[in-house]
Amino acid sequence: MSGLEGTGRMLRLALRRDRVRLAVWLAVIAACWAAFVGELALLEEEGTLADRALLLRSPAMIMMTGPGYGLDDYTLGAALATEVTVWVAAALAVLSILEVVRHTRAEEESGRAELLRAAPVGRHAAAAAALLLAAIAQAAIALASTAVIVGLGHVALPDTLALTGGLALLGLAFAGIALAAAQLVEHTRTAVGLSLAAFGTAFALRAIGDAQQSPATGSADTSWLSWLSPIAWVQQTRAFSDVRWWPLGLLVAVTTAALVAAHALSARRDFGAGILPSRPGRAHASPLLASPTGLAWRAQRAGLSWTLLGLGLLWLGSGTVMGSLGDVREMLQENPLYAAVLGADIVDGFFALLALLVAIGAAAWGVASIGRLHAEEASGRTEAALATRVSRVRWLAGQFVVTAAGVAALGLSGAALLWVGAAASGTTDLPGAGELIALGAAHLPAIAVAVGVAAAAYAWLPRIAWIAWVPVLWGVMTGMFSGLFDLPDAARALSPFWWAPNPLTGAGGADDQVAAAPALWGLSAVAVALIALAAWGFRRRGVPA
Repeated sequence: MSGLEGTGRMLRLALRRDRVRLAVWLAVIAACWAAFVGELALLEEEGTLADRALLLRSPAMIMMTGPGYGLDDYTLGAALATEVTVWVAAALAVLSILEVVRHTRAEEESGRAELLRAAPVGRHAAAAAALLLAAIAQAAIALASTAVIVGLGHVALPDTLALTGGLALLGLAFAGIALAAAQLVEHTRTAVGLSLAAFGTAFALRAIGDAQQSPATGSADTSWLSWLSPIAWVQQTRAFSDVRWWPLGLLVAVTTAALVAAHALSARRDFGAGILPSRPGRAHASPLLASPTGLAWRAQRAGLSWTLLGLGLLWLGSGTVMGSLGDVREMLQENPLYAAVLGADIVDGFFALLALLVAIGAAAWGVASIGRLHAEEASGRTEAALATRVSRVRWLAGQFVVTAAGVAALGLSGAALLWVGAAASGTTDLPGAGELIALGAAHLPAIAVAVGVAAAAYAWLPRIAWIAWVPVLWGVMTGMFSGLFDLPDAARALSPFWWAPNPLTGAGGADDQVAAAPALWGLSAVAVALIALAAWGFRRRGVPA
């Protein structure tokens, strides 16, 4: 029997399982492209894109976005390639990593792959199907993104294909890296962590290399450090500036090398095991594991630590952007589009926008933290815990305590790091550290509502628990684009983040500081009600659902 026997059937099974998940990814990424094209098209009509390019010449912004080819003639296409590439690259890399690990290492760890291997299925069929699934997803997203950019932005098709095709190849490269990681280790979380660490390393190399030497600061090319990063190879296509195709060959080479390495590693390991042996556990369990809260902390601590580090560096770097904001402050204040998004006071408005992104990041981790409870059920660990004297409510409360502590740490530390980054950049008219931390704290009840929605969905609607991401995505839409699209207050009010007051300006969904306390209490009451509803529903349903 061929090692690829049954690949087609495995691919159809994966597509059947992930059809909704992949459709949501495609719709969200296409919507993000549409939103950015709409915003930048308005700026191009007003003739202010050249002024915007001034902000992108600072070292801090170069680290965040890239070298910025085409800043001297800053068109809509050049703005898309400069400002959006890195963030879409991150989304596509994460998509590939999660999909490949989900259909390879996670299937082995759960025991389902062993059942499938009992049928006429080749040794490498699951891996091949996972890679084909990632390739189909990346190709579909690339085509949809191309249609949105060309249709709404009316830009050149070849340059658009260089950008979206490069991003698709980048996603495929990290699919190969994730497959290799899945051969090295025997646990799903470790494989995902190694793959995300590879992306983080690529991002850091690109950021440091671009900041050291870039066209935006007058140099001829980026530093050699950037050329060690696959992210930089997408940017080196120089779409909408001086398009060139050969850097995409480097992505093909890396993908090929990763697949060859994964194949070699797979042939040298036992089924269900990894090349790297697992460390032996302690002879005696820690007393911390005697409680549901301690067990939840043990399962979450590594992921929370890495999230704190990754987001912390992002917010620290975002704060440093404030140092270059003074150079273009007058331009931003005179622009009606920026006034609609940031408000009359550009500095306070920019901090408020960054604080919203901090809250969104914390809420996303909280929703993902609740979402991992499905994996606990599927693996049988939840049943084992509930077979003891631990009640369902106590077990669920332990998960909530760890999640609440995590989102609070992410929200407050993020706000504090924004201030540290802004202070390090030499910003003079800077709000106090206490004010920014208060701004971060004002978003905590809204974050709790988003987590409460995830908990209620887990308890009552486990089969469609993905709806828990709707408040987070709508929070991004209303927070960043409500002024651009002139959304009515009724639509904005559907986002819990809209109700969070802003201590810097005294504004929020309640419109004044007098109504700030009722808004916070109202959000807190909704969060408590959702968590109580989740506890009630979890007591009533079967485990696993």
